[in-house]
Amino acid sequence: MTGFELYLNLNAKKFDDYLLNFFSSGSHPDMSRYLYDPLRQFSDNAGKRHRPLICLLACEAVGGDPKKAWPSAAAIEHFHTAALIHDDIEDSSLTRRDEPCMHISEGIGIAINAGDLALALVCGTVIDDAGLEDAIKLRVLGELVAMTTRTIEGQSLDIGWARDDRFDLSVADYLVMANHKTAFYSGAIPLAVGAMIGGGTEEQVEVLRDFGMATGLAFQIQDDVLNLVGTRESTKKDFRSDLTEGKRTLVAIHALETSERRERLLELLSSRTTDAVELQEIVDILTESGSIDYAREYGRQLVVSAKDRLHEALPTSKARTLLLSMADFFVKRSS
Repeated sequence: MTGFELYLNLNAKKFDDYLLNFFSSGSHPDMSRYLYDPLRQFSDNAGKRHRPLICLLACEAVGGDPKKAWPSAAAIEHFHTAALIHDDIEDSSLTRRDEPCMHISEGIGIAINAGDLALALVCGTVIDDAGLEDAIKLRVLGELVAMTTRTIEGQSLDIGWARDDRFDLSVADYLVMANHKTAFYSGAIPLAVGAMIGGGTEEQVEVLRDFGMATGLAFQIQDDVLNLVGTRESTKKDFRSDLTEGKRTLVAIHALETSERRERLLELLSSRTTDAVELQEIVDILTESGSIDYAREYGRQLVVSAKDRLHEALPTSKARTLLLSMADFFVKRSS
């Protein structure tokens, strides 16, 4: 277990408890049943909470008090919650973290509404933060608005390419989509926001932002790989769902550019198959073409370069060590 994994394990529950403070009951009893309770339950079914926790690390790494960053870190996690709820609807997913998606358990209307509330909490949480100076608050709000916009832009490409059966895509196209959809909110903005709140220099803010872009992209690439060949994922209902949903991943795009069995691969990917034998055939082609190894190495190289620059820009500290460990964790994790 890496130092960053241990950090997540030790602190995720504390942040879970903190997030519950943001889910009220509303002014009518039924608001709990139809809005706050579903959102609270979704948030309770937590992931690793790496986004808010790296925001706290960035604040500490530049010499700030991480306690000041808790509300802004929560705002970033509220956005993640909204993105997941809406993404599950857009992808017609059935499960999320081994539980039925909210639109399955509560219906599409309630799920959309709960996701909208989570989005409202993003800026509202920062505005209501009495411990943040107005000038920093405005900077943070600007970052969060940009993060939201970039993520939605990336999602539009992901959805549109799948809808229109687009396979005329390059690796460069994928990188634009993945950077927008994932890297901004999974790495760049949490780190930049934490550094701003911690009083970091402009250079430190930008180095942390770049580090977050690189590691956030590596995180997405590893997600794509795990959906195809992850051992833990193989026991889950959404294993290899990227193939069925027609996701344009780095692995698939590379294989379509290089595989000798391109026509068969294109036929299988276009079919949106759910057949286990055909899904395995796709993975076999991706493996034979070297595309899975290509994606893994691409992610690894992103992390190597990002770590070098971060090491030079930040003073020696436990927080810096944990951020460097985070980069390794993103490309080596097994789930």
